Amino acid sequence: MKKTAFKTVSQKTLAYSLAFTLAACPLASAGHVLAAPAAASADSVEAAQAHAQAQVAYRIDARLDEKNMRIQGRETVTYRNTSKDTLRKIVFHTFADANRSKATQTSMFEQNNEEIRKENPQKKPEDFLGGIDILSASAGGEALAYQNSNQALTVELKQELKPGEAVTVEIGFEVKIPFGMQRLSYYKDIVNGAHWFPVMSVYDKEKHEWDQTPYSKIFETDYYDSSDFEVHLNVPDSYRLLMPGTISTQADPQEPGRQIVSAVANNTREFVFFASPNYKVESITRDGLTIEYYYFDNMPDKKQIVDEYIDTAFKAIQFFSEKYGKYPYPEFRIAESYVEGVAVEFARVIQMGQIRPNSDPAHDYVFVHEIAHQWFHALIGNNSEKESFLDEGFADFSKVYFAEKQGDDLNGFKSIQIDDLSSIDKPIAGTNTEVGDLQSPTFYNKGRQAIYQLYRNVGEEKFDMFMKEYFKRYEFKNATIEGLLQTIQDTLGDESRKEMDKILHDPHFALKPEYRLSEAEEAAFWHEQFKTSYRSSLSQIPNLPAETMSRIMDKALQGEPLTIVVSDQAGSQAKKQQQTILAQLEGTLGIMGIPYEVVSDRQTLKKKLKKELPSSNIIAIGSAKTNGLIQALKPGIMQKSKAIGFDWKGKMNQKASSGAYVIKHPYNQNRLLLHFFWNGDALNSDAVEPFAEQMLESTQL
Repeated sequence: MKKTAFKTVSQKTLAYSLAFTLAACPLASAGHVLAAPAAASADSVEAAQAHAQAQVAYRIDARLDEKNMRIQGRETVTYRNTSKDTLRKIVFHTFADANRSKATQTSMFEQNNEEIRKENPQKKPEDFLGGIDILSASAGGEALAYQNSNQALTVELKQELKPGEAVTVEIGFEVKIPFGMQRLSYYKDIVNGAHWFPVMSVYDKEKHEWDQTPYSKIFETDYYDSSDFEVHLNVPDSYRLLMPGTISTQADPQEPGRQIVSAVANNTREFVFFASPNYKVESITRDGLTIEYYYFDNMPDKKQIVDEYIDTAFKAIQFFSEKYGKYPYPEFRIAESYVEGVAVEFARVIQMGQIRPNSDPAHDYVFVHEIAHQWFHALIGNNSEKESFLDEGFADFSKVYFAEKQGDDLNGFKSIQIDDLSSIDKPIAGTNTEVGDLQSPTFYNKGRQAIYQLYRNVGEEKFDMFMKEYFKRYEFKNATIEGLLQTIQDTLGDESRKEMDKILHDPHFALKPEYRLSEAEEAAFWHEQFKTSYRSSLSQIPNLPAETMSRIMDKALQGEPLTIVVSDQAGSQAKKQQQTILAQLEGTLGIMGIPYEVVSDRQTLKKKLKKELPSSNIIAIGSAKTNGLIQALKPGIMQKSKAIGFDWKGKMNQKASSGAYVIKHPYNQNRLLLHFFWNGDALNSDAVEPFAEQMLESTQL
């Protein structure tokens, strides 16, 4: 980047002038100090010097009105024109205005907000909305004409901004924070502060226009230039704030009970904050990097889990630093919040959901995916409205790359090799609009397959070399698919470029057959996947009874024998129904890779009853009156049923009754007996399919 300032003012003079002006003129609104510190510190002078050199530099002074959930602020933005065009206006994104209407709010939080509405019936629909009002715009003390429309603030300049020149604009604004779960929102005891101030748009030097795209309702529209930030937030002194950069705090000299929390964050793609009076912070420093986890101390031994997450973060950051390029910042921060089902990446900060007692930090690959975004979003930027693959595809491949090198067989490369995406007919290089609601399989899954195929084609050593060059070229800049392809060509050759170009634009791309798993490998993979999932899920439920239907699948997955016994004295209609149900069950067991034996005649049953069946878990199908196993074990079944409070005799004598129960095997305390039953000759013909579906659901997690 060119290091130029105003045409007739030197960089050094501008830097010190800007620092003096900001320190001498504290900003106020409604009689309150927004967030101006008492005097310019060495940090603010250093930041001001950086402002003079950066393409975009912000000085933001703001006050959080926590009672009315509003932010009053003023920002001073210095923008350098690095294009060859003479500019007569500058444009800012006002993404907070996405909250003006439910029709423009992002849809990924809709389900969460519906649940929140039920929990908070006193909240009105308008409480879930917000927006940003622009109060003023000026430069050099002169008011500027402006218009804020469709999430874009256009400011008309008094003088032309020629190539290489810079302009400093002051903007006054006020934000209404919506209640609920949005990137900008408040809920319970936390404020999520993303998109809370006007942020410079990216100027397209080829199209000669500003990006004025509203925030995507269906996905993400995070496209910014790396910038320098100096931010001062005035908040209650009970609040703890998480922000990127170097943070300092001082008491508000004019208003007891409040504090000014400041942060300096240079070369940073975006600036967010999270604030709560109930945050605790765990901070660990290793080899010059400090990782901090802001969390709620709301369960026993939570600090231990937090420490494990921090340890995983260190491992992931070290891995990506070695493979791609060094993480350049002295800190990395993680915010716990109430958001469920969505983890969000920001520059130098990630937002995660609530930590659970059964959390597994070492294998939380959503967490690793968000950390990978520090390379593919924060450090290497891209237009995530038009080329989401560049951040989501690389972040998802990176989490798998990390898992593979950690020796995690199930979450490593096999998880890419097994994906069958043949039904997804969207190009990886498609825009958010073109892909529609298929972002996950297109950008994430197909995207990581494309990168994996490149990895396999050239080998790990050459792939890592290419990635280091890609990082070197685009660190703190915005990459494009064309730039990615050029880097591939320059480092890996013309053929590699041609193949990747074809892959990214082919809606029917599929991983090469030789890079997929064989049939046997696929079966083994799914068996291990189900085995791990069952064991993990069941262990996470405290005091789960032994007599649980899904446990029988878990035990079979762990290698215990499984026998299916169907009624041998059923009528012709019931036998057909049993075969339908059995076929459904066998299909599920086949997918899971579970071996089993079927017993359907009385003589075989008699032979196995004393020698083999006591060591086996059993699934019995059919009427208690016609199933030979149930009849043979009836006294023991009644006793075991009584132990769990199940009136077996009463239930079996009810006309037209059907269902299932699970008990400990009457002959073996370490095995289970699961009985899918119906009373009477047969099920109603309309009930067979629903019964089979319910049967399978009862054994799932």
